[in-house]
Amino acid sequence: MQDPSGWIQAPRVAAGPRGREKSFVRVSGVNTGRLGAGYLRGSAVLGTPFTCDFEDSDCGWQDVGTSTYGWVRGRASLAAWGEGPHSDHTMGTDLGWFLATTSPPAKTTATAWLRSPEMREAAATCEIRTWYHLSGSCESTQGLNQTEQPVLRLAVALKDEVVGLWQSPERSSEGWHQLVAYPGRITEQFQLIFSLTQPPTCGAEVALDDIMFRNCGLSEVEQQVCEAQESRCHRGSCLAHHRFCDGTDDCGDSSDEDVAQCENVTHCSFDHDLCGWEEVAGQPVWGRNTSLNLGTSYGIPTRDHSNNSRAGFFLHLGSGSTAQAGSTAQLSSPTFQATNSCSLVLYCHLHGSATSKLSIFYVTNFTKHLMRERMGDLGSCWVRERVDFNSTDPFKVLIEGVAGSGGTVAIDDLILSQGCVKEQEEPVVMLPSQAGASPCTADEMACDSGDCIAAELACDFADTCADGSDEKRCGTTTFESGAAGWHDVSVGRLRWGLEKVTESDSFLTGTFLALQTGEGQMVGPAKARTPPLGPSGPACTMEMSYHIHSDTQGFLAISVTDHTTGTTQLAWQTQGRGNTTRGRVHVPLGERSRPFQVELLALVDLQGLESVGVDNVTFEQCYLDVVLPTAAELSCNFETGMCGWYQDLSSDFKWVHSTGQGQGSDHTTGSGYFLSVDPSVPWSHGQRAQLLTSHQEPATAPRCLSFWYRLAGPQIGTLNLKLWLEGGEEVVLWTHRGTQGSIWHRAWATLPTTGQQRYQVRTRPPMSLAPARHGVSDTAAWEQVAFEVLHDGFLGDVGLDDITVTAGPCGAELSCTFEVESCGLAASGKGTWQRQSNGTGTTAGPVADHTTGTATGHYMVVNTGRVLLPAGQTAALTSQSYQPSVSAQCLAFWYQLSTGTPGSLRVFVEQSRVKRKVLSMSTMEGSNWHRSHFTIQPDGEWQVVFEAVGAGGDHGYIALDDLHVSDGACPEPASCDFEQDTCGWSSPSDPRLHSFAWGWKSGITLAKYPGPEQDHSLGTRNGRNTRPCPGSLAWPERGRAAGDGWGSPVHSVRPGSTAFLSPFRLGGAAQPQGC
Repeated sequence: MQDPSGWIQAPRVAAGPRGREKSFVRVSGVNTGRLGAGYLRGSAVLGTPFTCDFEDSDCGWQDVGTSTYGWVRGRASLAAWGEGPHSDHTMGTDLGWFLATTSPPAKTTATAWLRSPEMREAAATCEIRTWYHLSGSCESTQGLNQTEQPVLRLAVALKDEVVGLWQSPERSSEGWHQLVAYPGRITEQFQLIFSLTQPPTCGAEVALDDIMFRNCGLSEVEQQVCEAQESRCHRGSCLAHHRFCDGTDDCGDSSDEDVAQCENVTHCSFDHDLCGWEEVAGQPVWGRNTSLNLGTSYGIPTRDHSNNSRAGFFLHLGSGSTAQAGSTAQLSSPTFQATNSCSLVLYCHLHGSATSKLSIFYVTNFTKHLMRERMGDLGSCWVRERVDFNSTDPFKVLIEGVAGSGGTVAIDDLILSQGCVKEQEEPVVMLPSQAGASPCTADEMACDSGDCIAAELACDFADTCADGSDEKRCGTTTFESGAAGWHDVSVGRLRWGLEKVTESDSFLTGTFLALQTGEGQMVGPAKARTPPLGPSGPACTMEMSYHIHSDTQGFLAISVTDHTTGTTQLAWQTQGRGNTTRGRVHVPLGERSRPFQVELLALVDLQGLESVGVDNVTFEQCYLDVVLPTAAELSCNFETGMCGWYQDLSSDFKWVHSTGQGQGSDHTTGSGYFLSVDPSVPWSHGQRAQLLTSHQEPATAPRCLSFWYRLAGPQIGTLNLKLWLEGGEEVVLWTHRGTQGSIWHRAWATLPTTGQQRYQVRTRPPMSLAPARHGVSDTAAWEQVAFEVLHDGFLGDVGLDDITVTAGPCGAELSCTFEVESCGLAASGKGTWQRQSNGTGTTAGPVADHTTGTATGHYMVVNTGRVLLPAGQTAALTSQSYQPSVSAQCLAFWYQLSTGTPGSLRVFVEQSRVKRKVLSMSTMEGSNWHRSHFTIQPDGEWQVVFEAVGAGGDHGYIALDDLHVSDGACPEPASCDFEQDTCGWSSPSDPRLHSFAWGWKSGITLAKYPGPEQDHSLGTRNGRNTRPCPGSLAWPERGRAAGDGWGSPVHSVRPGSTAFLSPFRLGGAAQPQGC
């Protein structure tokens, strides 16, 4: 049935029965008779997106595999950390839907196939954008070639063949990444096919979301009024004169490529020969070939341009064994008469390398005149290019290609206009001789002085060549002497180029980089990139002057791209405002590994006299080991800035310097600044936000780092404090996972002695573990401390404030989850207490810890079987000494005794070497976690001692988790005013309950989490209460709402057991959106 948009959905055959995995639903094969509701419906005409987000259905996408390895529609699984995405791309939560592959068979190579509904023809401007998430890896990659890595591919199925459009880079990183593919002009019905192929040793999974078609429909059929520089297509639309006879069906009815109309142009498709073009002798040479013969390696064209077919011919230049990477291949035309009306249209394909290059010259009397140059990676597509020649002497056209490492340069459809007339008498136009072979190898670059340096040392923000030439063409420029390494990588009708200032402008002077009309056939923003840069230090900033005159649809943006993994991050953008906006912008780039490239993007309507310009670009403080005056300022309340802390801008989402406006109050003053992370903002679809400092001076003595944090949201994720050592070793200093309510909590961690080692406080692993450079000794060691937020897939907030570093180690930890270490608890006696998780433990213990409720969470446990702990023998666990701060303190902890004969648990408080028993437990109902607490009235330092006593049983265990010491007396069992903590009350983690979860907050309301203005206990905004919030958790039964006031509890609980929270209050008509 045809949709009004013009796209067609073919009837589908129902898929056979398949097993289900996780919470996934097998992709349906049921014929709905129309486009699925998951499509964001809209016209498919030029400029209009046509999208499927999988929220309501599979939109007609169908698993067409022949084995159990296939595709399913499902949601994220928060219980299986590291297995697939933790949120979809559309919503950024675990409640959103996507398509994903199932687990592949273990011992055979397998491919999962996914096919779209059948669609009608596509315009030459068609663009397909999809977000994909590739996770997992091979067990061992050493010695494996490229074809043995997991590969995600997108292909188009036509009547007679399947043609590849895109495949994933050889390296990938975690998170959602965007795929962009250009199918070209398709005149028949077609379907798209995604496939994931992986060898037996791999367990990779891929997810797809938000599949979008842009500019795929033909323009509306109507009699348009054409401008002076346009002609009419047969179907009534108008097309610019220079788009006729250019090798692309732009009209949609082929009338612009009519044979009779184009009989005076010279068109070479290379399907039969070189058409009079000549390969210049030397190495390497252009090779005439097809995609069928060249295979499917990354970077190679998947089809020709002339026929959009794997069997079509083109000329290509690779960087394989037959040609040294960086060498130049030349292709020369016949000699043409002097003219001012000769133009060349060709289609180029540069993919796989950030350093490939294609240059177009005309040559007269041994002199080359550069007309156009394309550099970098333009993607897996054919890009239209046009050059006009104006020569008073006979000339030849010379096309030069240089394939960078791992890349391919290809050309097809060379079309010469009627004004390119061959010289009949053939005067001698000699090509200049190629420059002599470079003394440098393929992995080196030549300095202007002739010296050779390692290629990776170019553009690393430090002079390596004696003359500094390795840093001259790296993006810092006024554009007066050229582009300084900036190169246009546009594929559409806009491009970047150099222009002279024509009117007074305080921000643009002399020559600047401007947005110009491009020759590409696609529709989209213009892009210009720097050469590969880096590594950079944490304070690295790009500065530039800019000018934009545009309506609100236009924009100018800066992004950072990693060519190796194919990832791009937006760093800055400004929208048009209907007038002229000028300014100078400072864009933090932060610490990044090599190679990264800075990308300028712009989109305006040049036909409407709109404009964009960029000038005076500099990169400041980017040197890897630059030391700033604030580098040592680790103590920070964030009131006047970030002190010595920096964003890790290569992470997925960011820390924001916030005030209390909608983000809750800060900890310092209640109205000041703090750092916050909100992973629910639209651009936050990754998993990590990280914070770092500069390199620090050696620490000769331990220091205590304290900080205040807030974790709010039913599935907000994890906040880590880590120590990274040179060489990649990781030590977790502190961690907490899950909501702690909209309340500030204090935590401590000891920074260990580093001796004469430098260290850096930061929030992510070392950049690439590359050899030390820039004067750092190869034997120099350093360490890094990391604040890291891991997003768990749901709305929530993380806050950080009042970081303080003091001399000496921290004291006894007042709160311990055992996720990091044993918190100073010392084991003694006959048996052995040990810290473990169920997933990695060596002795019997709980199936899940209490903190995280998962098999990966840690706890302390002792085996009480008679072999390890005979009857009557004890195993003791003693805390460090606690310093009393008030007259009464509350010690709370969770414990679990196994079924059978586990022995007994005794708890003592020791003061002045006198032990007092406060608890004894020997039997319990079921293997669940139970809570106990008791009040201590210390008159000095005190310790807690846990003793497990053997009972002679064959098997058994006793476990402890979540120790917490708070000021003030403990409440009565099951009673709680929620001022210090939740007293053991918790929201049930029942997967069947998806509507609401309880959270803990103060009356100071976060903008997106409405709640009561004051608590009941204190009657103030500073008191705390609990409230329900949507999520994947809920209360076990519904309570009756008590209007907008405080009601009474509807459940009672048994002392010592886990208490369900009941809904005391629902905030009027406003439904809370998080917790």
